[in-house]
Amino acid sequence: MISEAAARDHLLSKSEKISERSSTNIIFAKPYIEHSGRNLEGKEMKNNEFSVQQAANGDVEVMVTEVEYIESEKLDDLKDFDMSLKMLIPGLESKDWVLICEALNNVRRLSIYHKEALEDIMDTVISLLVKSLKNPRSAVCKTGIMTCADVFKAFGDKIIDFLDPLFVQLVLKSSQDKRFVCDAAEKALVALTTWVSPVLLLPKLQPYLKNRNPRIRAKASMCFSRSVRGLGVDEIKSYGIDKLIQIAAAQLSDQLPESREAARALLLELQTAYEKSQVLAPEHDTPSEEPSIHSWEQFCESKLSKLSAQAVIRVTIVAHESLVAGS
Repeated sequence: MISEAAARDHLLSKSEKISERSSTNIIFAKPYIEHSGRNLEGKEMKNNEFSVQQAANGDVEVMVTEVEYIESEKLDDLKDFDMSLKMLIPGLESKDWVLICEALNNVRRLSIYHKEALEDIMDTVISLLVKSLKNPRSAVCKTGIMTCADVFKAFGDKIIDFLDPLFVQLVLKSSQDKRFVCDAAEKALVALTTWVSPVLLLPKLQPYLKNRNPRIRAKASMCFSRSVRGLGVDEIKSYGIDKLIQIAAAQLSDQLPESREAARALLLELQTAYEKSQVLAPEHDTPSEEPSIHSWEQFCESKLSKLSAQAVIRVTIVAHESLVAGS
């Protein structure tokens, strides 16, 4: 078993600096720096175990490790594949946040350059990735979120069986007050709906649309709407346009505006698909020479309650008028 110290020495020997910074401006109620402080004996100290005044007086010697968030396209391949893979799990399990961040970045590298190496240990990696998303230290949390985005892109539909715990944490992080963490989580959710097939993803997302937490419902609605846009007309018909319209109608009355906006976008997508699909009206007892085609309004009235149908029709008419006025 490789010791944590050895793993740390190996991973920190890279030229990459780790520095906590973000492309967005962040304002905290109190000054906050992610760092790893060590005293003269080399014993690690937490943030609250020393003060700036102590450091200024020379009572302690403080090393501050900065954390850099590396974009996926700037991540180089592993220099020592075998050693990095061997140290991956110990790094993710470490209590040292700097080592965890390095291990997470190595998960990202493996996803990009050697994804087959992760397949046999995916259960363990995902479990520890979820743990990193729950970590109170924002550097670990954001690096974990960035790892999710790379994993979604690399594994696509293969990630579906591991999705639930990751999705819940990403949704919660995308709703929190730290802007740079929130933005990273939003990007990861976009990656999820981009790289995972809608046919597999939509059934996974559907239960979250009824979650008791309104923020989870809102983010799930946004993901659901975005994922439906990845379906073609035939796939929408196969999935069930009547089922989708009922889902969208229910979200129109949600308490959060994000849910309502996602529902409106979904309804416009469904209206377009419906009008392209030429759905026929139900057959009557008296056959006619030519079967009639239901209008969008008739379809809504046949599948929804009167009040829900009115709301859906009103939303799509207003949106259509806005498009005409803007053209």
